[in-house]
Amino acid sequence: MSAPESAPKLDPATAPLAGRAPTRVAVIDDEQDMRASISQWLSLSGFQPETFGSAEEALAMLSADFPGIVVSDIRMPGMDGMALLKRLMGMDAGLPVILITGHGDVPMAVEAMRLGAYDFLEKPFDPERMADLARGALKARGLALENRALRHELSDGGTIMRRLVGQSPEMVRLREDILDYGQADGHVLIDGETGTGKTLVAHALHAVGPRAGRKFVAVSCAGIEDEALAAKLFGPVEAGGLPLVEEARGGTLCLEDVESLSAALQGRLLTFINDQPAPPATRIVAICNDHKPGRTLEDVLRPDLYYRLAAMKLTLPPLRTRGEDILALFKSYAGDYAEEYGCPAPDLSAQDAAYLLQAPWPGNIRQLVSIAEQSVLQSRRGTGSVVSLVMAENEASGSALTTEGKPLKDYVEAFERTLIDNTMRRHKGSIVAVMEELCLPRRTLNEKMAKYGLSRADYV
Repeated sequence: MSAPESAPKLDPATAPLAGRAPTRVAVIDDEQDMRASISQWLSLSGFQPETFGSAEEALAMLSADFPGIVVSDIRMPGMDGMALLKRLMGMDAGLPVILITGHGDVPMAVEAMRLGAYDFLEKPFDPERMADLARGALKARGLALENRALRHELSDGGTIMRRLVGQSPEMVRLREDILDYGQADGHVLIDGETGTGKTLVAHALHAVGPRAGRKFVAVSCAGIEDEALAAKLFGPVEAGGLPLVEEARGGTLCLEDVESLSAALQGRLLTFINDQPAPPATRIVAICNDHKPGRTLEDVLRPDLYYRLAAMKLTLPPLRTRGEDILALFKSYAGDYAEEYGCPAPDLSAQDAAYLLQAPWPGNIRQLVSIAEQSVLQSRRGTGSVVSLVMAENEASGSALTTEGKPLKDYVEAFERTLIDNTMRRHKGSIVAVMEELCLPRRTLNEKMAKYGLSRADYV
């Protein structure tokens, strides 16, 4: 058996960190020209293809928690695409598999979707259609892997609550609401801009409440055909499995991208909710990611379903309004990446801090995570600055700097904290040297360090 034509072993240890979406696509086809064609188009579309000449080669390299998706031909010598699908579903039922079919194989492909395939493409297919399917499948895969990582990482509600970093009034109130709503049994609707941490909040609601010991089941409603999604949610499910509404019984069913539900599926969900006892056996936590201009949640959900889900509603604040949290979050993520890459965390200048505070952050925390990682890599190379990264991001998104929600004191405090932090680093924690350079009495310095959460032990 020949070796795969690209890439190292597909190890789950290479799964993306939070904020880093999976881009890997395992392409399986016995025809070399077809593999090369698909691989080339996927590369041009921003994906990372890894090609295999047979199902057997792919299975030798793929494993559960593979951070990507599979695109496979159905008709292949030896193990065909249908047999491969069954093996992959047995290994990891959440792995999206897109099948490529000839004209006569469409009924077989439809049957494959009943067995768990994500979707299929009929030859000859439009490369743009393939790219669109890959994007949807990778988004679903990213959500599944994120949920798994959270389940493995989090052992109790206190742990997950500590991940909701920030001392801004908005975050203090959000944590209080999570603790209150977590103890209740009613359904919850979570709204907020992309990248604000809605999935994490859904996990927190489950982890801090009486259902914590039961299942948390998550599914993305986007990019799945109505029939397949209906079977997934409500049944019938092949091979003796349970529909998700039953799998989550006693626990929580998290519906990501709830706005993607068709009118018919919204009706079925409403019927399911209405037919449940009080308190509900399965708690629904719905997450909305639709934020088109001029559209509200009431516009994308039928009114009766909206009001059942929104009996308890959480709206996550955008990062740009959380002035006093931005620098703390940046420092936390930069520290994590510095440890990962084995290099010092970058020092923030007062100018860096000002730009971080004024950035519009259209991608919110997810975007901040990316900036933090890039700043660490730049610092390791001795090039660039945080300012340049923020400016480049603003240019790419067409956004302008903003002072929305950030009073003058945030900038003053950010400057003060940054100045003390940098001076402590430069003098390796020498209190006397810092006092002399900044002309501060010891008591004042101690008070400010306590205020900003700075400890001498971190600099020694």
